[in-house]
Amino acid sequence: MVAAVILGWDTSRRDRWDYRDVVEHVATYGRVLQRWQVGAYRDIRLDTEAWLLAAGSTDASSGLIGHGTVESEPYDPSQPGEPGNTWCVTVAFDALLALGDQVRPDVLREAVPGVDWATAAYSVTALPPEAEPALRRLWRDQGPEVYGPARLVPGTYPSHAVSSAAVNRYEQDPDARRVCLAFHGTACAACGFSFEASYGSIGEGFMEVHHTVPVSLLDSGYALDAVTDLVPLCANCHAMAHRGAGTPRTVQELRNILASAGHLRGDVVTSQELEARENARRILEARND
Repeated sequence: MVAAVILGWDTSRRDRWDYRDVVEHVATYGRVLQRWQVGAYRDIRLDTEAWLLAAGSTDASSGLIGHGTVESEPYDPSQPGEPGNTWCVTVAFDALLALGDQVRPDVLREAVPGVDWATAAYSVTALPPEAEPALRRLWRDQGPEVYGPARLVPGTYPSHAVSSAAVNRYEQDPDARRVCLAFHGTACAACGFSFEASYGSIGEGFMEVHHTVPVSLLDSGYALDAVTDLVPLCANCHAMAHRGAGTPRTVQELRNILASAGHLRGDVVTSQELEARENARRILEARND
């Protein structure tokens, strides 16, 4: 399966998508979910990186305009309860440029010559692995500046991770995220929240990751260790790790804050543990009787 795809967007045809509102939504909330038609292209899976390429009537209205991550396997929306007539995926867009600010086709062709950008603008196209570093460098230099902590634009793995805005970009790197969650698990390291335990199958494997190394300690030679430098944090704890802090709060600091506020760190409880607790309760009640 491919690691990254280019999603061509014909701006004259996607009239159901109010792009200006979507850009504002991402700027405010950090991401937006969007159903995206992939047609006969099925070589795409959960966590595939997605680059949005606008195809306007002129070069001035065309170019690289967004980034996101595929949040679902391909599905057939013609099934009951799913309106549509072509295969789709759900994409979480985490960085979008306003129309008119996109990275223009001539810049793309010069910086990333290994892609047929004219064809890619009207289809779903696999991004060649050898083109990924150049495209990420270009996006880092000309993509949107990200100052907030909630959603960060991916950087190059394992080097060139820090943008000129001094914002670390590893937290959205899909490879680093997979390694982190494979080692640490998908429960929040601070509060213990589990999306799978709370939401069932749709939350399986989902959790944000937080970069623990202060930006001030990073330089161009920095190489990420996805096990020691990243930890799983839910959206609430992730936001509190950054809120009002020049240096992000540590996991232990977050746990102490939760404890002082009267909240205990949660754990995912198995059905066997629940049954054992219920048996123990019945035994104690029988003794008291």
